[in-house]
Amino acid sequence: QVQLVESGGGLVQAGGSLRLSCAASGRTFSSYAMGWFRQAPGKEREFVAGISWSGGNTYYAESVKGRFTISRDNAKNTVYLQMNSLKPEDTAVYYCAVKYYSGSYYSRSQYDYWGQGTQVTVSS
Repeated sequence: QVQLVESGGGLVQAGGSLRLSCAASGRTFSSYAMGWFRQAPGKEREFVAGISWSGGNTYYAESVKGRFTISRDNAKNTVYLQMNSLKPEDTAVYYCAVKYYSGSYYSRSQYDYWGQGTQVTVSS
């Protein structure tokens, strides 16, 4: 089992930046793929970004491509989401998740454990 704790959320103006962190403990972090999802009020949780165990492969939703960057530091058991050029429509609770097995990075059902989430609010 793994425990995930997100941090770094907050209130920012449109066009601003935030960096989210997800600290993992428990099972060997460096062996597993990770992902970020988000859920806005009244909407389903959606994929934002994913990263392979080595960090060599990354995946993004079209809506964030070119603005967000996912990275990881296996020595620190932490995955990051750098968010630039934020828009009001990026407002959501952001969750990190671990994916133990092969399968699509884009699908919620492929992830095994989730953090509690961190709120990101972008004002216009």
